[in-house]
Amino acid sequence: MTFATLGLIEPLLRALETLGYQTPTPVQAQAIPAVLAGRDLMAAAQTGTGKTAGFALPLLQLLTMEGPKVAANSARALILCPTRELAEQVHASVAEYAQHLPLTTYAVYGGVSINPQMMKLRKGVDILVATPGRLIDLFRQNALKLNQLQTLVLDEADRMLDLGFSEELANIYRMLPKKRQTLLFSATFSDEIRSLAGQMLNDPLSIEVSPRNVAANTVKQWVVPVDKKRKAELFVHLMRKGRWKQVLVFAKTRNGVDALVDKLQGLGINADGIHGDKPQATRQRALDRFKSSDVQILVATDVAARGLDIEDLPLVVNFDLPIVAEDYIHRIGRTGRAGNTGEAISLVCADEVNMLSAIEMLTRQTLTRKMEPDFEPEHRVPDTDASGQVVKKPKKPKKPKASGGGGGKRNLGKWVDSGDVAPAEPSIKPVRKVPVFNTGPRKKK
Repeated sequence: MTFATLGLIEPLLRALETLGYQTPTPVQAQAIPAVLAGRDLMAAAQTGTGKTAGFALPLLQLLTMEGPKVAANSARALILCPTRELAEQVHASVAEYAQHLPLTTYAVYGGVSINPQMMKLRKGVDILVATPGRLIDLFRQNALKLNQLQTLVLDEADRMLDLGFSEELANIYRMLPKKRQTLLFSATFSDEIRSLAGQMLNDPLSIEVSPRNVAANTVKQWVVPVDKKRKAELFVHLMRKGRWKQVLVFAKTRNGVDALVDKLQGLGINADGIHGDKPQATRQRALDRFKSSDVQILVATDVAARGLDIEDLPLVVNFDLPIVAEDYIHRIGRTGRAGNTGEAISLVCADEVNMLSAIEMLTRQTLTRKMEPDFEPEHRVPDTDASGQVVKKPKKPKKPKASGGGGGKRNLGKWVDSGDVAPAEPSIKPVRKVPVFNTGPRKKK
């Protein structure tokens, strides 16, 4: 199968040839004809399998072949993304595919001045890529009208719910024309997303080109148990032992990112970090330096779990496990992309055992554990498996109570094996609200 057999027009085929795209991926082969046919779509595929091209190529063709010229302060198609980084990545791909077409594209997001974005929208754009919050800001300031919208794309909608965008999605839904095409693309589809799709999509075609919520088989994964206080020390040890040259590291919190970057820089290691508190220009500069190999270690929160596309990134390290299990799939999906192989290492301490269990249950695989000599944890990480069970090591039987002097009895307390440290309280997965869309009472026939 070729892209030509999917019915794409010559300018798109020329752009794909320039980019070196030869054969459609499975998600592209199924999605492109469906989108061209005008169907609403719900597509799930692993990261790195070409989802962006799966919706962008047919969308560009539809806008070229159909509809009036875009009006002032308007957009004909809207692509919603959960993070600024993903919005930039998606827009860059769309612009590459559209290089031979008479269409305009633009990306808007927070963290930067809104005024240049308002100026750019005055002439209208054919395809607008946006984060939900900035889109609503532009709409409320009358800088953007959506009455000409033909297609809505939700890219990584599950992440938008995780980030608390449920209310924004509901507000955006109310802004849109009733008659439109809606496309949902993601690597993972939770039950909440399926409920959302049921409210937003009209008789959608469902595409799942790989097992639900399964990590790419091009990524070799394993776990290294370690005490929390020795994680940074272990990371430096593994980096020097493996002579790592380019590594993307995920930490759970912004403070955790800054602390690890400070430690690495203090050791003379070329490292930088990105998280939500940093200005967008600073974040983009760090990403660009990492992509060009000017930075060896990039430490990030989950703002980089989606939308960061680096050619042949060899290694991802989970310094902390993610609170939401689905984010693990997106994190390690930064490596092993487009048929390349990669590795994903997770440094896991005892109080992360419930997160590890949730990840193994979601991905339906038990991750291999590799003890690193001299870093064996004092607080044992309980065994887990893909069933979602935490296997506790049996305790030794209690010693019999000894009698004290004078015929009385003295309680010596409970004897517990030093390895039997109770796991921490289960991690609480954030409650994800699914927006409820009020479409009004139905008219009686």
